Amino acid sequence: MDKQLLIFDFDGTLIDSVPDLADATNAMLTTLGKETYPIDSIRNWVGNGSRMLVERAMVGKVEVLEGELTVEEADHAEQVFFEAYNNISGSKTIAYPYVDSGLKKLKDAGYTLALVTNKPIRFVPKILQSFGWQDLFAEVLGGDSLAVKKPDPAPLLHVCDALDVTPAQAVMIGDSRNDILAGQNANMDTLGLSYGYNYGQDIRELNPTAAFDDFATLVDYLLQG
Repeated sequence: MDKQLLIFDFDGTLIDSVPDLADATNAMLTTLGKETYPIDSIRNWVGNGSRMLVERAMVGKVEVLEGELTVEEADHAEQVFFEAYNNISGSKTIAYPYVDSGLKKLKDAGYTLALVTNKPIRFVPKILQSFGWQDLFAEVLGGDSLAVKKPDPAPLLHVCDALDVTPAQAVMIGDSRNDILAGQNANMDTLGLSYGYNYGQDIRELNPTAAFDDFATLVDYLLQG
């Protein structure tokens, strides 16, 4: 097996967390006296970490222009969002089909699994435990675990370094441009999933090494080596 390490994104790849993120976002907006948005709008704002989600929600669009929000406004809104998200039970966050059994099959086949998400690390352990996945991943990094996040390659290279694996022996697996670009920037193979959150863009346009429409097909591809 020339590939040893599988680095997974979290939201939009393994789990559909948008319903809970949307609830927290709208709770934040309500607290701040702003209009709320339907889940389909908020779905397009997820993937660059909590700060960008909050800023997009505050201005109501994907592209946040310089000067539209002050740092103080964004800081305050993000704290309100964190409180709202922390208070949500997480019951609406679900694993995508075949992810639970697929991850276990890959681990049983000898792959080392790691998780690199742009979600703040404080929210990750609770979600992993809710699915019983806390022991599946050899390394787990959040969006604020290092000074930079995906699409910067640093989190992926950090994981490789920690596990003594070369980028050539690793694969980045995700649903968004941040994942594919991070993998490409780290000089590792990338596998794209088309069902997640990619701002309306087809993941195949980013030229991953291969792309799949469901997790089961991805697992089969990896198990065939």
